[in-house]
Amino acid sequence: MFTPFISMNRTLTTAVRCKRRVVVTGMGLVCPLGIGVQNAWQALIDSKSGVIKLTEPDYEKLPCKVGAVIPKGDGSNELNLKNYFTNSELRTMCPATAYALIATEEALNDAKWKPTEEIDKQDTGVAVGIGMIDLVDVCTTYEALKKGYNKVSPYFVPRILPNMAAGQISIKYGFRGPNHSVSTACATGAHAIGDAFRFIRGGETSVMVCGGAEACISPLAIAAFCRLRALSTCRNDFPHEASRPFDKDRDGFVMGEGAAILVLEELNHALERKANIYAEVLGYGLSGDAAHLTAPSEDGTGAILAMDRAVKDAGIDTGEISFISAHATSTPLGDAIEIKAIESFMGQHSRDVTVSSTKGAHGHLLGAAGNLEAIFTILASKEGIIPPTLNLHDLDMETNLSFAPNVKKNWITTTSRRVALKNAFGFGGTNACLCLAQYNE
Repeated sequence: MFTPFISMNRTLTTAVRCKRRVVVTGMGLVCPLGIGVQNAWQALIDSKSGVIKLTEPDYEKLPCKVGAVIPKGDGSNELNLKNYFTNSELRTMCPATAYALIATEEALNDAKWKPTEEIDKQDTGVAVGIGMIDLVDVCTTYEALKKGYNKVSPYFVPRILPNMAAGQISIKYGFRGPNHSVSTACATGAHAIGDAFRFIRGGETSVMVCGGAEACISPLAIAAFCRLRALSTCRNDFPHEASRPFDKDRDGFVMGEGAAILVLEELNHALERKANIYAEVLGYGLSGDAAHLTAPSEDGTGAILAMDRAVKDAGIDTGEISFISAHATSTPLGDAIEIKAIESFMGQHSRDVTVSSTKGAHGHLLGAAGNLEAIFTILASKEGIIPPTLNLHDLDMETNLSFAPNVKKNWITTTSRRVALKNAFGFGGTNACLCLAQYNE
């Protein structure tokens, strides 16, 4: 006899919780375009590229000899891990986790959120994923085993577990909220943000540190993706031209590395402490292609479903969307299908939408792609600038959509705020879409 009452109560609670608004109050990153959000953003809108030629001897025999690596060194826009961690600390973590910790420190400082009170730590969670484990770690450890059991590091397992970036962040800062990790190939970073958004909106926590990290550029990884015919192989001597989303001469993606971390916060929580607000997360959509291990569904159904669910979750009309940050990795098949899906989804509003893929500048960061590009989308919404798609010279698709080839463009909208979608798709047919918007009080 009590079932109807319980059902009604839960429905009302859900309705109240769903009104909780979620905003972005902090961001941090390390990526091929530089160290720190402002350095990378400035390089991006200045049409610079982080793709270089891989000159180590082991790459000589491979079809692809380019990659988008984090600039290493002691310069102002370079990274030396030993400036951040002791040798003992570095033995406990893979490079991706180290990148995530560095980006997290920047994001928390940016958000001015390093709580000391236990109640605040319990109300702060972490959702950070890694797309692929470090294959170099696996190979090196296997070779060590051949020399003897005691040569295997006791930290080997923690170094290769995809949830260890989230774990290390939680441990370092004492965050006792949801401790969550996502590993959904190239959709990892976007899924992590979306899941964190739902944790806050659903009332489980007030603050989430979220994003993804990747550090898997190695001869074995390059060789494996080459065997899939996924990487660019035609511009080894012109690395800056290798990643060319939507361009007629694209021939595959360029592998990248890095980490990008966002601090998401319940709006009232952010307002009460007078936090700086970059943007608002409006919605999140997920889908599966149910088609192929590595190729997207040819009709774009999976992408359409993810975008549709994100927009419905946001409670907005498609006419409010004026920018779509595409997943577009620079593969012949994937880019064309995504454009077809976007135009099919946007319909009559397609003429009012600009599409861009920043992977032309920083390559494809795999598990850290969706989150890095989400940061760029957030900055675009805040500053009214659409970042360029580098190396887009000859669009080979018939479409009503607009683009931003090679140089930035002003984000013009006829609505009251700038609203964007951020797409991210992964092997196995997993898709994510975030709806992000300029923050209006």
